[in-house]
Amino acid sequence: MEYVTAVPHPRSEAAGPARADRLSLAVALLAGALGAAVALLATRQQWSSGTATVAGGDFPLTAKGSDVTGVPAALAIVGLAALVAVFAVRKVGRFAVAALLALSGVGIVVSALLGASDSSALDDQAASASGDAAATVDGLSHTAWPYLAVAGGALILLAGLLALRYGRLWPAMSGRYERNGEPRAVRRAKAVDPERPEEMWKALDRGEDPTGA
Repeated sequence: MEYVTAVPHPRSEAAGPARADRLSLAVALLAGALGAAVALLATRQQWSSGTATVAGGDFPLTAKGSDVTGVPAALAIVGLAALVAVFAVRKVGRFAVAALLALSGVGIVVSALLGASDSSALDDQAASASGDAAATVDGLSHTAWPYLAVAGGALILLAGLLALRYGRLWPAMSGRYERNGEPRAVRRAKAVDPERPEEMWKALDRGEDPTGA
């Protein structure tokens, strides 16, 4: 009795890695774009609040993320630009851009964590409101927005790590293709009819016999 060993089709073997490449690309794009949006949104929200003691009593103070630190917003823009640039470069350039994307995420995480407990922005406001340069904020409290900025940075970091791992397998932009992904039609010179009057005159000017005799 003979046994027949089934040989997998070449396309089925390649389907697994190709599917993984597409999945990593989709996750990286989604994570990077969402992370940048979350980080930018978080920096525009209130991060901390407190009061300053003035002659008339307690004066309420609030500080947005952009008042505390401008690093997360700046790195979110850098990360978003790097995410787009990943597809415009190849080989070593793609690796460098992917590393920049990952480092942008790390920078957002670190700066947002440091800003979550930072009171310097409110201290400056307290000194300005009270007229005392040594005045500090009282009743300091923080919101959850700094930690949402941390989450945004983590998503950008994830996108960067995926780009470092799978970026070499992702497609790249090419001038040979149209926006819809189809190759551009190559323009070919139109065939010249030697029997046309103007072509016959041109042949005579070149000293040729247009009749071929």
